[in-house]
Amino acid sequence: MKLFFQFTLSVLVVGLLSFGSAKKTVHIYLIGDSTVADYSLDSGYMEKKYPLNGWGQVFQPFFKKDSLAKVKNLIHSDSIVVIDKARGGRSTRTFFEEGRWAEVFKVLQKGDMVMMQFGHNDAAVDKPERYVNITGYKEYLRLYVNQTREKGAIPVLITPVNRNYPWKDGKLSNVHGEYPNAVKEVAQELNVKLIDLTQLSIDAFTAKGQAYVTSKYFMNFDKGLYPGYPEGQKDNTHFQREGAVAVAQLVFNALKKL
Repeated sequence: MKLFFQFTLSVLVVGLLSFGSAKKTVHIYLIGDSTVADYSLDSGYMEKKYPLNGWGQVFQPFFKKDSLAKVKNLIHSDSIVVIDKARGGRSTRTFFEEGRWAEVFKVLQKGDMVMMQFGHNDAAVDKPERYVNITGYKEYLRLYVNQTREKGAIPVLITPVNRNYPWKDGKLSNVHGEYPNAVKEVAQELNVKLIDLTQLSIDAFTAKGQAYVTSKYFMNFDKGLYPGYPEGQKDNTHFQREGAVAVAQLVFNALKKL
């Protein structure tokens, strides 16, 4: 009887531990710039900024219960919550200097993930308040990677999503110069998982065609359609919802293969 009780108790303890482990929520923190940001968190979003979307804004729906098995190679949990900390206009340097990284680092837990996509603002040489040269860019990426690992979390480096230019002969080309390669070099140097979103987006946008992505993916539309843009908009950097979802799908598909 005593042996039976001990066996039953052991099974119960193991079961409870397994249950607790399986139910632990893993957080995916997104850090980066306006192309990643969640604008729905801003006050008056529908009146002022809609239909503007960052890909991080539409990333959570990809982690429904029936799709979690597709990323079990990286994340062992039946509950994943995406926390989008990306912010428009930020480079690797300003994101750190403003204390935005400190907010993430403070709450980061073992087993969480940090996905980082910078480059749009780092490359803005005409805007010294945000510009970061290649050397500095790589150094800040190293900082984010190393501090993520200090917490036992998983860093994922992402090259910057491409803008809707330059097009030539029906093909889109890299607009970010050496910044995508810099991300790849840091990933190789530190043995970090990498998503080459620059090339993925170039290929995907090219396949859809310039006319389609210009009107459906990016913020290009006539006046009078949305309250926040009474004169219309011509913006080939930021996304409408369909474009954001398409990019989020690219990121999720790449995540499954890591």
